[in-house]
Amino acid sequence: MAAPGVKLMQWLSSTPLFAKVAPHFVPALDKAVHRLTRGKVLLSARMLPGVVLTAKGARTGEPRTTPLACMPEEGGTSWILVGSNFGRPGHPAWTANLLKNPDARVSWKGRDIDVRARLLQGAERAAAWEAVLRFWPPYAAYQARIEREIRLFRLERR
Repeated sequence: MAAPGVKLMQWLSSTPLFAKVAPHFVPALDKAVHRLTRGKVLLSARMLPGVVLTAKGARTGEPRTTPLACMPEEGGTSWILVGSNFGRPGHPAWTANLLKNPDARVSWKGRDIDVRARLLQGAERAAAWEAVLRFWPPYAAYQARIEREIRLFRLERR
Protein backbone atom coordinates (compact mmCIF):
# COMPACT_ATOMS: atom_id res chain seq x y z
CA MET A 1 0.00 0.00 0.00
CA ALA A 2 1.30 3.45 -0.96
CA ALA A 3 2.10 6.04 1.67
CA PRO A 4 -0.49 8.84 2.12
CA GLY A 5 1.80 11.42 0.49
CA VAL A 6 2.18 9.24 -2.58
CA LYS A 7 -1.59 8.77 -2.91
CA LEU A 8 -2.08 12.54 -2.64
CA MET A 9 0.58 13.18 -5.29
CA GLN A 10 -0.96 10.56 -7.58
CA TRP A 11 -4.34 12.27 -7.28
CA LEU A 12 -2.87 15.74 -7.77
CA SER A 13 -0.73 14.74 -10.75
CA SER A 14 -3.74 13.25 -12.54
CA THR A 15 -5.70 16.54 -12.51
CA PRO A 16 -6.00 18.77 -15.60
CA LEU A 17 -4.72 21.74 -13.57
CA PHE A 18 -1.48 19.90 -12.79
CA ALA A 19 -1.10 19.07 -16.51
CA LYS A 20 -1.47 22.76 -17.30
CA VAL A 21 0.90 24.13 -14.65
CA ALA A 22 3.54 21.43 -14.02
CA PRO A 23 5.29 21.58 -17.42
CA HIS A 24 6.24 25.18 -16.70
CA PHE A 25 7.99 24.62 -13.40
CA VAL A 26 8.82 20.94 -12.74
CA PRO A 27 11.48 20.51 -15.49
CA ALA A 28 13.13 23.88 -14.78
CA LEU A 29 13.31 23.20 -11.06
CA ASP A 30 14.65 19.68 -11.67
CA LYS A 31 17.35 20.96 -14.04
CA ALA A 32 18.49 23.65 -11.61
CA VAL A 33 18.70 21.35 -8.58
CA HIS A 34 20.37 18.60 -10.63
CA ARG A 35 23.01 21.04 -11.87
CA LEU A 36 23.61 22.54 -8.40
CA THR A 37 24.08 19.11 -6.82
CA ARG A 38 26.33 17.85 -9.65
CA GLY A 39 23.81 15.22 -10.67
CA LYS A 40 23.16 13.77 -7.23
CA VAL A 41 19.64 15.16 -6.61
CA LEU A 42 16.57 15.27 -8.81
CA LEU A 43 13.67 16.76 -6.82
CA SER A 44 10.88 15.02 -8.73
CA ALA A 45 12.65 11.73 -8.04
CA ARG A 46 11.57 12.07 -4.42
CA MET A 47 8.17 10.87 -5.65
CA LEU A 48 9.11 8.88 -8.77
CA PRO A 49 12.51 7.66 -9.92
CA GLY A 50 14.01 9.98 -12.48
CA VAL A 51 16.78 10.40 -15.00
CA VAL A 52 18.15 13.41 -16.80
CA LEU A 53 18.15 12.52 -20.48
CA THR A 54 20.61 14.12 -22.89
CA ALA A 55 19.85 13.38 -26.54
CA LYS A 56 20.61 15.08 -29.84
CA GLY A 57 17.82 17.34 -31.02
CA ALA A 58 15.83 15.89 -33.92
CA ARG A 59 16.12 19.08 -35.99
CA THR A 60 19.28 20.74 -34.73
CA GLY A 61 21.48 17.85 -33.69
CA GLU A 62 22.39 19.92 -30.61
CA PRO A 63 22.35 18.22 -27.19
CA ARG A 64 19.01 18.59 -25.40
CA THR A 65 18.76 17.88 -21.67
CA THR A 66 15.44 16.90 -20.11
CA PRO A 67 14.67 15.65 -16.59
CA LEU A 68 12.16 12.79 -16.80
CA ALA A 69 10.39 10.36 -14.52
CA CYS A 70 11.29 6.79 -15.35
CA MET A 71 10.47 3.25 -14.40
CA PRO A 72 13.70 1.36 -13.69
CA GLU A 73 13.56 -2.27 -14.75
CA GLU A 74 14.91 -5.32 -12.96
CA GLY A 75 18.67 -5.56 -12.93
CA GLY A 76 19.32 -1.83 -13.24
CA THR A 77 20.37 -2.00 -16.89
CA SER A 78 17.26 -0.52 -18.49
CA TRP A 79 14.58 2.09 -17.89
CA ILE A 80 11.14 2.79 -19.33
CA LEU A 81 10.44 6.41 -20.28
CA VAL A 82 6.83 7.50 -20.70
CA GLY A 83 6.08 10.26 -23.23
CA SER A 84 3.00 11.41 -21.34
CA ASN A 85 3.65 15.15 -21.66
CA PHE A 86 1.53 15.49 -18.49
CA GLY A 87 -1.52 14.35 -20.48
CA ARG A 88 -1.34 17.18 -23.00
CA PRO A 89 -2.20 16.65 -26.69
CA GLY A 90 1.23 16.69 -28.39
CA HIS A 91 4.09 14.26 -27.99
CA PRO A 92 6.92 15.74 -25.91
CA ALA A 93 9.90 16.96 -27.97
CA TRP A 94 12.31 14.52 -26.32
CA THR A 95 10.41 11.62 -27.93
CA ALA A 96 11.09 12.99 -31.43
CA ASN A 97 14.74 13.39 -30.45
CA LEU A 98 14.98 9.71 -29.44
CA LEU A 99 13.15 8.54 -32.57
CA LYS A 100 15.70 10.29 -34.78
CA ASN A 101 18.76 9.85 -32.54
CA PRO A 102 18.32 6.78 -30.31
CA ASP A 103 21.86 6.91 -28.86
CA ALA A 104 21.68 9.12 -25.79
CA ARG A 105 22.95 9.50 -22.24
CA VAL A 106 21.17 9.49 -18.89
CA SER A 107 22.25 10.76 -15.54
CA TRP A 108 21.06 8.14 -13.06
CA LYS A 109 21.79 8.52 -9.36
CA GLY A 110 24.76 10.78 -10.07
CA ARG A 111 26.28 8.59 -12.81
CA ASP A 112 26.30 9.28 -16.55
CA ILE A 113 25.34 6.21 -18.58
CA ASP A 114 25.32 5.82 -22.35
CA VAL A 115 22.04 4.29 -23.54
CA ARG A 116 20.18 3.32 -26.69
CA ALA A 117 16.45 4.08 -26.85
CA ARG A 118 13.87 1.88 -28.52
CA LEU A 119 10.22 2.82 -29.11
CA LEU A 120 8.05 0.01 -27.77
CA GLN A 121 5.29 -1.35 -29.97
CA GLY A 122 2.78 -4.18 -30.09
CA ALA A 123 2.79 -6.80 -27.34
CA GLU A 124 6.02 -5.45 -25.86
CA ARG A 125 4.44 -2.01 -25.47
CA ALA A 126 1.23 -3.50 -24.03
CA ALA A 127 3.19 -5.38 -21.35
CA ALA A 128 5.27 -2.30 -20.51
CA TRP A 129 2.13 -0.13 -20.35
CA GLU A 130 0.55 -2.49 -17.80
CA ALA A 131 3.73 -2.35 -15.71
CA VAL A 132 3.82 1.45 -15.96
CA LEU A 133 0.20 1.72 -14.77
CA ARG A 134 0.97 -0.46 -11.74
CA PHE A 135 4.04 1.70 -11.08
CA TRP A 136 2.26 5.10 -11.44
CA PRO A 137 -1.55 4.86 -11.95
CA PRO A 138 -2.03 8.54 -13.00
CA TYR A 139 -0.66 7.66 -16.45
CA ALA A 140 -4.11 6.15 -17.14
CA ALA A 141 -5.71 9.57 -16.54
CA TYR A 142 -3.19 11.18 -18.90
CA GLN A 143 -4.01 8.66 -21.64
CA ALA A 144 -7.76 9.11 -21.12
CA ARG A 145 -7.48 12.88 -21.74
CA ILE A 146 -5.74 12.62 -25.10
CA GLU A 147 -6.28 10.93 -28.46
CA ARG A 148 -2.65 10.12 -29.25
CA GLU A 149 -1.07 6.94 -27.91
CA ILE A 150 1.51 7.78 -25.28
CA ARG A 151 4.94 6.73 -26.50
CA LEU A 152 6.96 4.32 -24.36
CA PHE A 153 10.70 3.90 -24.76
CA ARG A 154 13.03 1.33 -23.28
CA LEU A 155 16.51 2.69 -22.63
CA GLU A 156 19.24 0.06 -22.45
CA ARG A 157 22.86 0.53 -21.53
CA ARG A 158 25.26 0.68 -24.46
